[in-house]
Amino acid sequence: MKVAFLVAPEGVEQVELTEPWQAVKDAGWTPELVSTDPGEIQGFNHLDKADTFPVDKTLADASAGDYIGLVLPGGVANPDFLRMKPDAVAFTKSFFDAGKPVAAICHAPWTLVEADVLRGRKLTSWPSLETDIRNAGGTWVDEQLQICTEGPNTLITSRKPDDLKAFNQGFVDEFRKAAG
Repeated sequence: MKVAFLVAPEGVEQVELTEPWQAVKDAGWTPELVSTDPGEIQGFNHLDKADTFPVDKTLADASAGDYIGLVLPGGVANPDFLRMKPDAVAFTKSFFDAGKPVAAICHAPWTLVEADVLRGRKLTSWPSLETDIRNAGGTWVDEQLQICTEGPNTLITSRKPDDLKAFNQGFVDEFRKAAG
């Protein structure tokens, strides 16, 4: 089973990509890096450049039907770039339309705001997104892990890198349930 990781060409918080990626591998699944452009993406440790990672598929070649779920890593620039790309927003929304679980950490819910999928849902994020989430119809909470089962699919969210252990366990458990 495959899990999509949607990231921009640069700006992803590296630890929010690599630790969930490893959790997917540890679960026996195959992670795939999906981006707007082919080649490599540039990871960051906060504002400093870190490692690069090869893109497995571009959005033009990826479909929600190919995956058991979607992981949206954070970083400030990553989701801000993605929410400005209609194909990235459509790809994200397609997981909700298909009833597949989505996991988002830190600033990643910005992409969910743009996809208009938060109405009536409870979630957490980096604190600066609270107003954006509320304006999009969601309920923001300051919790390490929030699992929302209201709506067409399960939404798993966490606030920051310090929450990664809970985030990884939460989304792996929920993806496993969804996969049957």
